[in-house]
Amino acid sequence: MKPSSRISSPAPAAPSLRPIAEVAAELGLDESEWEPYGREAAKVTMAALRRRGVAGPAGGPGGLPRLPGRLVLVTAITPTAAGEGKTTTSIGLADALRRLGRRAAVALREPSLGPALGAKGGATGGGRASLVPADRINLHFTGDLHAVTAANNLLAAMIDNHLHHGGEPALDPRRVAFHRALDMDDRALRRVVVGLGGPTGGVPREEEFLITAASEVMAVLCLASDYDDLEARLGRIIAGWTRDGRPVTAADLGAAPAMAALLATALQPNLVQTLEGTPALVHGGPFANIAHGANSILATRLALATAEVAVTEAGFGSDLGAEKFADITARAGGFAPSAVVLVASVRALKLHGGADRKALEQEDPEALERGLANLDAHLRITGQMGVPVVVAVNRFPSDGEAELERVLAHCAERGVPAALSEVHARGGEGGLGLAERVLEALERSPGEASFRPYYEEGLPVTETLPLLARRVYGAAEVVYAREALASLRQLERAGLDRLPVCVAKTQYSLADDASLGGTPREPWALHVRDLRASAGAGFVVALTGEILTMPGLPRRPAALSIRLAEDGRVEGIL
Repeated sequence: MKPSSRISSPAPAAPSLRPIAEVAAELGLDESEWEPYGREAAKVTMAALRRRGVAGPAGGPGGLPRLPGRLVLVTAITPTAAGEGKTTTSIGLADALRRLGRRAAVALREPSLGPALGAKGGATGGGRASLVPADRINLHFTGDLHAVTAANNLLAAMIDNHLHHGGEPALDPRRVAFHRALDMDDRALRRVVVGLGGPTGGVPREEEFLITAASEVMAVLCLASDYDDLEARLGRIIAGWTRDGRPVTAADLGAAPAMAALLATALQPNLVQTLEGTPALVHGGPFANIAHGANSILATRLALATAEVAVTEAGFGSDLGAEKFADITARAGGFAPSAVVLVASVRALKLHGGADRKALEQEDPEALERGLANLDAHLRITGQMGVPVVVAVNRFPSDGEAELERVLAHCAERGVPAALSEVHARGGEGGLGLAERVLEALERSPGEASFRPYYEEGLPVTETLPLLARRVYGAAEVVYAREALASLRQLERAGLDRLPVCVAKTQYSLADDASLGGTPREPWALHVRDLRASAGAGFVVALTGEILTMPGLPRRPAALSIRLAEDGRVEGIL
């Protein structure tokens, strides 16, 4: 299979930024249905969401109504330091679909300040396939993450106030289950002691900080269907446990109404655009390695209500993001993908095949051949969803023609359509071949009728985890630590052991141990060290391996490259 002839065509001239009113109008929103945040961003009102059937009581007859758009889910192979380009591909695909005359919109997560200033850098795409205004989106944007942090820490403060004043129900200070949050990478806050300072300083106890993206409040924001559902979910958050093992919730502490008030504006989806003017709904930001890893269901539903094709993204590889999208996000949102795009790159595949990271620009057919096993693993995972899969081979400048042809041929041998993607260098024009393959997939897709989650709802955690371990990760067995077994008994007593499972696992391997490599070749066991109820979000978090809920800054954080220019522009966001 030959690479597309479009590769050598010149890149288009950079477009000028469209007025946000024009972008809103393309989605069919009138001026009363959105609120401007400066000249380049807007919030879509809850009234507009209700009028279009986007928002509403999820627990009503039949759940949320189905919407007319077709959904394309973008996921990827196992992440590497070499780069895959999932967000860039999502943006470029939406731009390409729009160039082909389709009404398209992209729905993505909001970046977290921690990674933006730490190791990962920004999360607004790259090159000619980017969101704008990138500096605002990557930093404070419309303040949604700050609102989540405030709501999270209001509950944390009310927990300690409850302990200080000896409120009822009597919360055991040793069994507080909800923790403080900060939208920053700060390893010094992973384990701390609070309540020092004598009788007026509160009850001394151990505490920990999560990064805001890992907060249950973030998950609640992204899975809530309207204001009432938001407050109800917040009320179900477990603050901790009594000495005799009964859960104490945010509703028990009276915290949910004020938390919902802090999140009222944050629940409204944000509207921006791509460099080519394609509408982009950027809202919510849970990580996929420690949470469910998808933007808000309201943003995705709005895209489905206003566009012919909605492109969305699941975090990290398909073993994390795509699985949770299928089993948690899609169920909460009342939608399902009609097609899946699996993003791979030659560089990443060679790294999975054992190539030296410093020599990735050199052709290495042997490493590439070995690395294709990781692509096959993710084709196996995504293929279980029952909808067509298209492979996007994200081209980097150093990729050799023979290497690209080998990946495309490998996909053809397996009967999987694939296309080169050059959206980083050429924007939507560089994604036309991919967009054509996606449209062909949508034409032959039965849509939601053929979509299959990875497990049935209502199964016990002890049945769900082995299913995921075998079908998705490829593990031989599940091993529970003593703490996990004690937590399981607690969940069973509280009637929470049949919720969906959100596995917190390293993103760098299909296993729970990154040292086993991206695609483990020997039998291995999934080790579950603890189980925690996120009753407000509606799932149980299974902590595996050495996953951290508060990252740390690298030796040279991205913050060292960021500068404020004289005209007020922020420069240096990676």
